[in-house]
Amino acid sequence: MAELVVLRSLWNNLGTGKSICKRCLQTKTCDLIAVRQFYVTSSLFGKRRPPAIEEDIEIPGLERITFADRKYRVPGLAEPTFPEWNRGWRDPFQDPGPKYEEMPLFKEKACYVFNQKTKLLEGVKQALWLTKSKLIEGLPKQILCLAEDPDSRIENEDDRVQRAISHARFWDTTEVRPRKEKYCPVLLSNLLHLCRMLSLRYPSLSKRILAENYKVAAYWTRESSLFQVRGINGLLLNSTSPLAPLATQEEVQATESHILETFYPVSPTIDLQEVHVYEEKNDTGFRQGYPYPHAHTLYILNPLETCARFEPYQLQAKMIMFAFGNLLARARLLYGEQPRVLETPLVMQTIATNGRMFQFVVFQLNTTDLSSSDGIKNLVWLDRDQELYAYAKCLPEIKRKIVVVPAGLSGYRPETFRKFLAMYLHGAVQPSIKTEASAS
Repeated sequence: MAELVVLRSLWNNLGTGKSICKRCLQTKTCDLIAVRQFYVTSSLFGKRRPPAIEEDIEIPGLERITFADRKYRVPGLAEPTFPEWNRGWRDPFQDPGPKYEEMPLFKEKACYVFNQKTKLLEGVKQALWLTKSKLIEGLPKQILCLAEDPDSRIENEDDRVQRAISHARFWDTTEVRPRKEKYCPVLLSNLLHLCRMLSLRYPSLSKRILAENYKVAAYWTRESSLFQVRGINGLLLNSTSPLAPLATQEEVQATESHILETFYPVSPTIDLQEVHVYEEKNDTGFRQGYPYPHAHTLYILNPLETCARFEPYQLQAKMIMFAFGNLLARARLLYGEQPRVLETPLVMQTIATNGRMFQFVVFQLNTTDLSSSDGIKNLVWLDRDQELYAYAKCLPEIKRKIVVVPAGLSGYRPETFRKFLAMYLHGAVQPSIKTEASAS
């Protein structure tokens, strides 16, 4: 009978974000804890069952004998209950603050928040469902043409890129094995510096600026549930002019017949922070009149080596969600709050790296009508797990007196940086006619 109770509890709580500890299964008891114990998200935003509070038993006609008059604890005597001490002034370090129900932003309807630390269980599939998007593997042909165009490359490109990698991995530190937190930001800075070297050849590249530690906020309704993307998310490259739509009008209309993939019985809100105190607002993170209002490319770093790091599928989902959040906030600012199909779709790019592996995402926002799964869908191009190099070792790796991996940089792949450079040049450079003809 106990086994039946455990199995029934497992089935009832499948997909609700609840887990059962091993102790409960071993002792045939079912003390459920409403928190997922897999990742850091659970420890940050999980809801644990409050500890049991022992209530004092009151027996009519009997007086409780306490040690209040003795001023010290006496075994066998009950613990006294004193009235709450009022200081007469508000101490911010001791004041528990108002209850959630008493806060001015409290709402009965829950809002599910995605922030920079959220790790989605279903990864890309869950992000596509939340953003009502269709996935296309690989990069758009416009970017691939730029990557294959020899006229848009840097002089001595391969040599300079390898020197940038060596600077981040070997020359910028004295450690034999530097940490990712050290060389990952340096590598991204070096690669962006190489891309900016083309500003003299293409003057429109100088009409861009990098923004760090900006905060974005966007909310939307998806099948009667309220969702929100907010928080600091990375290094944003802004431009004075928006990116042109990548998909034609016929391709956008063709997404109407696309059916979104579901992941039943897992709930779409799993791993999202459930809050009741929130504000429904759309904010791009920049004031009105900012000279670089259009988001071009978002750069996200994943340098952690601990359990807090993002797995590749979780990192790809984070890229999709924050690209969608930036575009949705911009669309609400341009077209208003009413859900609609955009006359001119908005496009944004996202690049994420851990210092060796690169992920590329291009998002095209076609509609802000996200409540239903029917109608026009948004488009997502994803090029995943692209290595820039295989190994970067200060000392050779030797096994059985044989050098398996030599010291220095090895396994360099130039096509990865060409995609990185093409996404940087996108919107400012047009590929040559020969490259477009060969791609078509």
